[in-house]
Amino acid sequence: MSKTDEKQPGGRRLHVRIMLWSMLVIAVGAMVAPLGGYVFVEMAGAQSFQETNPRSETWRQAREGNVGVTTVQGQETGVLILNSGENWRQLRNGVVANVMPWVLGTAVLAVGLVYTLVGRMRLDAPASGKVVLRWKLWERVLHWTTATLFIVLAITGLSLLFGRAVLIPLLGHQGFAAYATVAMNAHNYVGPVFTLCVAAMALAWVSHNIPNRTDLAWFKAAGGFLKGKHPSAGRMNGGEKVWFWFIVLVGGVVCATGVVLDFPIWGQTRETMQQAHLVHAVASILWIALFLGHAYIGTVGTEGAIDGMTTGYSSVEWAEQHHDLWYEEVKHQAVDASEVGLTSGVAARAVESTMTGDEKPASSG
Repeated sequence: MSKTDEKQPGGRRLHVRIMLWSMLVIAVGAMVAPLGGYVFVEMAGAQSFQETNPRSETWRQAREGNVGVTTVQGQETGVLILNSGENWRQLRNGVVANVMPWVLGTAVLAVGLVYTLVGRMRLDAPASGKVVLRWKLWERVLHWTTATLFIVLAITGLSLLFGRAVLIPLLGHQGFAAYATVAMNAHNYVGPVFTLCVAAMALAWVSHNIPNRTDLAWFKAAGGFLKGKHPSAGRMNGGEKVWFWFIVLVGGVVCATGVVLDFPIWGQTRETMQQAHLVHAVASILWIALFLGHAYIGTVGTEGAIDGMTTGYSSVEWAEQHHDLWYEEVKHQAVDASEVGLTSGVAARAVESTMTGDEKPASSG
């Protein structure tokens, strides 16, 4: 046997080993190599995500307000997302919802302090039972109609603005949703009627609310709330004129923005509606805050003030004390409360007190 034949079995085994390892490497490579592609894609994708988040890019492009294509016809129907909507939401739920309640709280606190420190402004002279006509029937109907609608709008508006924080914990989500539907419809339908009433009040009483020099003296004396002689005033004093022009100017803004929100039929954009809503909310809360002061002075704060708007007549003592210049013009029209059938008010109580006292008038029969 030759040497070549002796070495041949070992050479064959080496070749077999090489072949087997080669096949194993090829098999492993065939399985691992495709996975490398996935690893590369994942790494590249992760790097791309870190550099430019696809979701952020999509949201950013959507908020640019670019106009797209849609089959829906109407105002801004081609804009998917309006960037100003997010700004409006942050202002509405931020500044308006968090700051304006403090304005209302300050107004309530101010009324409480005035009542505690100053007390009710009483009449200096005892009531004689004589009265003068202060407000006609149609003026009182207009006033109380407007006041009633104002209260309805204030309640529904405030509950819609602060309902998430205040009413949902009390009513639950379903209960608040049901109430909010009723409140929103009431607010939307009452608003236009209220606007007409405000316009009627402005036209009816503007001639009585022209500022003059007498008003400056009235403000210097703080309207008689401080000790001393009560300042002179005509049919309307300085404080009433401020209230009137506040209604005309700030109230006019509330009514105008309310119409913009209630009737989106004049080509208003969504951004216009959002701005109108913010102005509407802020101006309305300022109006409610000042209304609290007006309601206090006209009822609890001043003796006899409410009589004019409930009965139409004011006692001559109240008229002379609070509106002396106007009283000089109408004092010749003074009549007994019993002659006009008054059953309530300062003058009527004076007549009743006389009737039940020691000096009773003779019987007519």
